[in-house]
Amino acid sequence: MANVMIQYNESHQLSLYLPKKDLEEVITFFEFDSEEKWGGEVHLANGAIYHIAPMTSKPRLPITVKARRLQAA
Repeated sequence: MANVMIQYNESHQLSLYLPKKDLEEVITFFEFDSEEKWGGEVHLANGAIYHIAPMTSKPRLPITVKARRLQAA
């Protein structure tokens, strides 16, 4: 599992930042993105897929969370 930061980039797009690789990628799909449930599968523009344990409410961004890589880019 890796610590990742979910934030909005300069273009106001949701992005995932992976500090260990100094990689920031735009999020193209977020499984749960509502006020009641947030997290799940996260698909990135480069083809990578991560999983964030779902939370019961939408957090304030930016936020650092643990994510498991399901598919490499």
